[in-house]
Formats: sequence, C-alpha cells, structure tokens
Amino acid sequence: MATTIPVITIDGPGGSGKGTIAHRAAQQLGWHLLDSGALYRLLGLAAQRHGLDLSNEAALATLAEHLDIEFVADDLGETQVILEGEEVTCQIRSEASGAVASQIAVLPAVRAGLLARQHAFRNPPGLVADGRDMGSVVFPDALLKVFLTATPEARAERRYKQLMEKGMDANLVALLRDITERDARDASRSVAPLKPAADAIVLDSTDMSIDAVVQFVLEELSHRLVVT
Repeated sequence: MATTIPVITIDGPGGSGKGTIAHRAAQQLGWHLLDSGALYRLLGLAAQRHGLDLSNEAALATLAEHLDIEFVADDLGETQVILEGEEVTCQIRSEASGAVASQIAVLPAVRAGLLARQHAFRNPPGLVADGRDMGSVVFPDALLKVFLTATPEARAERRYKQLMEKGMDANLVALLRDITERDARDASRSVAPLKPAADAIVLDSTDMSIDAVVQFVLEELSHRLVVT
C-alpha cells in the first residue's frame, strides 16, 4: 500500500452524514473519494442479480474479488456508480440495499475480498474514505481519522429528507427502527465492529451543519499537514 499518500477516513453509523462530508471534502481538496459502503451495496446487488445465496460466504468473496464496478463524476460533479456496465446509483441507495449490505458485511471472507479493492483507491494527491472501518481496519495509517456520529433521531430525519428529495418513498418511523437495528448489528459483529479507531476524533454532528463539519475536517487536516 502506498503509505506516503495522505488519507482522511470518515467513519460512522448510517445516516451520520459521513458520505456527504467525505464527498465535499474530497471535492474541495481535489482528492480521490472512496465510498466503501457503496462497495458492499454493489456486491449485494450483484449477488442478487447472479442468484447467489447471501449466506454463501465463499461465493460472495469470489464475486467481491472480481466485482466489475466504476465510480465516475457526472457533469455536475456528482458521483455515478456503475455495476457491470449499468448505472445503478439510485438502486444502491435504497434502504433495502443498505440492509443487504449490512448483512453481508459481517462475513470475514467478504471483507477480505474487498480489502485490496479499497486499497486501490489510494492514489495521489490523496484519498478521502468513508465507511465504518476505514480508520480502524482499512487505512490504519491515515493522516486524519474522524468518527462522525449523531443521535438516531437526527440520522433518521436526515435520511428521510434525503430520500424524499430524490423522489423515493420513505417512512420516518421505519427508518428510525432500521437505523437502530443496523447500529446494533454493526457494533456487535465479530469482524471490524463499528467503533472509532483509537486515534480518531469523535465528532457529534447532531447540531452541526454540513458546512461546519467539512470546515472542521479541512482545518484538522491543515494542522496535520503542517506538522508532517
């Protein structure tokens, strides 16, 4: 792994805003972006399309190693996700897709199969990686690690607003229930449980705007770049 290339990791539970923060930080820095959650959602979608049993760890791991995916920026700078030649950005953002991703993410062989794919995103001038174990497992030498959180209620409301803005059906009560259940599942899994890395900055964004969180991340990075 190219350890001289700086990495910012932004981890946290679903709905914490880590994806939005990572995207904006990468955009402002001109760095590469890794949406690790999208990889698991893409793997789940590919598995369903190929008729694989989601409990078949060996088959899922093999598929993970050969997953045909691309992340490309559209004319507006938004990230488009391509699976086996088809644009599936909206499909993998559904709650059902997230539930499948959470289900297969507990499988050790699947996580191992996707590890090299995640490392391959580390290219000059730098990388902003968001997920649940970016700082603790995938990029333990990251220059800056942020663990972003918020109350379950705030996260459910954010997710509800996001889905409604995209014209997708959503139920706030169901979203809150799903978020709570996913938190428990992610925190209790035996492989790469959801928790801050020992050297991560834990940031509660419940009462913070997106701009304020991005500014915080960029200022912390500038301090560390000066030190290094």
